[in-house]
Amino acid sequence: MSDIYDDSARARVERQIDEWLAVMRLHNETIVAIDRGEVDEYRWYLRMRGVEKEFTTIWITLGQRTLRYETYVMPAPEENAVQLYESLLRRNEKLVGAHFSIGIEDAIFLRGELPLSALNEPELDRVVGTLYQTVEQVFQGLLRIGFASRFAE
Repeated sequence: MSDIYDDSARARVERQIDEWLAVMRLHNETIVAIDRGEVDEYRWYLRMRGVEKEFTTIWITLGQRTLRYETYVMPAPEENAVQLYESLLRRNEKLVGAHFSIGIEDAIFLRGELPLSALNEPELDRVVGTLYQTVEQVFQGLLRIGFASRFAE
């Protein structure tokens, strides 16, 4: 079993994440905002401007053993659900450190987590980049499957 990070170790990781995200924002013009959760929460919100999807928000949550991350991709499909879910499952095969899942109200999310022992600045950058790029690559195609009649000519 992995070690539980005590309060001081967790506070150190929290400061590192704050610093790493600030550096990311300086070097990445797609990041338009970085916000924090409530005072007693170890949570960050990265709002990123996209091309295929206007905005993608990535939620990052620091736990006692892991860093969890997720982004909302799209609402539940109105049609072609089987085809859409098959597409997502096939895409899961190619993803590293993230997976598509069904969340609240059957919406589609992209989620993952990693042990804190594996967390460093390049890994956090990879996580953010993977979620952002994956959403950009799949968003329009998924909409065209799940809401096909809205795209019919």
